[in-house]
Parts: sequence; structure tokens; C-alpha cells
Amino acid sequence: MTPLVWVLLFTMVGSTVAGDLLQSMEMKRYGEVGFRNGRLAAAVSALCRNVWLALAIVFMAISFFVFLKLLTVADLSFAVPASAASFVLETLFARILLKEQINLRRWAGAALVACGVALLAL
Repeated sequence: MTPLVWVLLFTMVGSTVAGDLLQSMEMKRYGEVGFRNGRLAAAVSALCRNVWLALAIVFMAISFFVFLKLLTVADLSFAVPASAASFVLETLFARILLKEQINLRRWAGAALVACGVALLAL
């Protein structure tokens, strides 16, 4: 693998993790979105003015476009499984930053994903 592939992969994974964490933080802060009695429009309006949620969307867009570029220089059979590294980091950061309780089964799943990503890197 060329250095460009690794830079693109790390950029994509980092952007995905940042976007997902920001989305989760802001939606937990906002609360449940109601779909009745015109509440959806009010929720969408409020969420559109949320700077952190907008930044999450920017990170997700970066991730998408970097993934497209990655596909031009790496095989799909590498790019998609390697991007699963985001699951491992998101689990770790959900515990550390979001103070989520992660049970043993989820830690084991994250560890298996990490092993799979490591096999791809060899």
C-alpha cells in the first residue's frame, strides 16, 4: 500500500469518528425528535442552527469524499473493511467522551473488528 492510501484511510476514519461523535453528542443534548403535531419542522429548524451538528455534517462529507478518492487508489476489498477501524475508535471514544457504558460483548466485538483490520494491514 502506498502512503497516500494510508493517509486517505486515516483521514476517512478520523472524519467518520469525529462526525459520529458530534452527531451523538448533539442529539443527546437535543433529545428526542417528535414526528407529530408539527414538531418535526421545529426540530429540523433548531437542529439546522446547531453549529456542532453542522460541523458533524462537514466531517461526514469529508469522510464521503475521501472515501471516493480512496476507491480510486485502493481496492474496494481493502477500503471497506479497513474503514471498520472507525467502529473500534467510536466504541473507545463513546466510553471515554460520552461516558457510555460498554458491555463485554461490545468490547469483544470491537476487538474482533480491530483484529480484522490488522489482518488487512499486513
